[in-house]
Amino acid sequence: MYSKTFIFTFLLFLYACGESSDNGETQFYKKQQTTSETLEVSIDASGVIEAISSVEIKSKASGEVLFLGAEVGDFIEKGYLLAQIDQRTANNILDQTKSDLEAANVRLINAKSQFERGVELHKNSSISDKDFEDIKENYAQAKSTLVRNEVSFENAKISLDDTEVRSPLNGTVISRPVEVGQVISSPTSAFGEGSILMTMADLSKVRVRALVDEIDVGKVSIGQSVSIKVAAYRDKEFIGTVSKIEPQAYVQQNVTTFPVLIDIDNAENLLLIGMNTDVVIEILNKSVSLSVPTMSLRTRKDIYTAAAVLDMEKTNIDKFLEKKVKGENFNKFIVIKDSKKGPFLTWVKVGVSDLYNVEIIEGLNNGDTIYILPSKSLFDYQERFKQRVQRTFSLG
Repeated sequence: MYSKTFIFTFLLFLYACGESSDNGETQFYKKQQTTSETLEVSIDASGVIEAISSVEIKSKASGEVLFLGAEVGDFIEKGYLLAQIDQRTANNILDQTKSDLEAANVRLINAKSQFERGVELHKNSSISDKDFEDIKENYAQAKSTLVRNEVSFENAKISLDDTEVRSPLNGTVISRPVEVGQVISSPTSAFGEGSILMTMADLSKVRVRALVDEIDVGKVSIGQSVSIKVAAYRDKEFIGTVSKIEPQAYVQQNVTTFPVLIDIDNAENLLLIGMNTDVVIEILNKSVSLSVPTMSLRTRKDIYTAAAVLDMEKTNIDKFLEKKVKGENFNKFIVIKDSKKGPFLTWVKVGVSDLYNVEIIEGLNNGDTIYILPSKSLFDYQERFKQRVQRTFSLG
């Protein structure tokens, strides 16, 4: 025997699925007029705040870190001294190259004087052609040596300058893996990539990497507006814009998603790297002049069951379905429309939908009344459930 709670639940179920007629019989349908609606659809996703671009700060000089001028979280202006590397080796190299350059200048002066004398002596046939060629070669080598020493001296000055690491941009320090006293290697003097002193990023504009389900990603497009919320500021809404949809899928626990990148202005620096976000991407917001509930749309497969609920003649349905309609089950569906002569079938062309209501482009007018009926599977279930309860009552 079924409990009173079960019977009460069943009565509520019947009431929700239909309305009672004047003779007390349950009707598994209701009527509704076409109306204007604002259709809205959005996609919910989650993501993480990240920097749009970040720069790894490295030193071109090797040696001990003597000074670090910024901590994680500090905002640094372009040109600010971030780190000082031990300059002793760089100064020694500079002094050596400077001395070599001075010596090369003296050698060039001497070689030039010898060349000028050699020209005169060769004119007077005082020296052989071989001796004159040797003098010219020495002069050319002296000029070449001077150029090499000038380059070495300039490089030494650059190396000395490289011991001072300055900020290449206005930005915020987001990591600092080294400490004062640590010895670092230069990427220009080692096969490795060198030691990273700091990582900086411009946080005035950040982005969210949101994972959108593969079913919904086709509805997302570049430039769409996005609503973003973070746990730290639950009452504040951040607005972003879709900037990129990455082509590589991300699969986790057999769920396929695609990363959607959303740019956000962060002038107040409220959004921090790594914050988790709730993302709402609006894919539809349209006011339509004519709409009906999606439950009112029927196809060839279930129109007979739906029409039977309204006692419509099968021959009339057969005649209506004789003609194939282009776009069936795509943008053309059957609607049961009410009239003074009773219900009849009509084809309608639909537009956008918010899953609950659908835009009607052709086939209906404002003020038309249509029937809303359950699907065939739901109707069959209701009939079986009704018979089951009737048998239970007969046993009581």
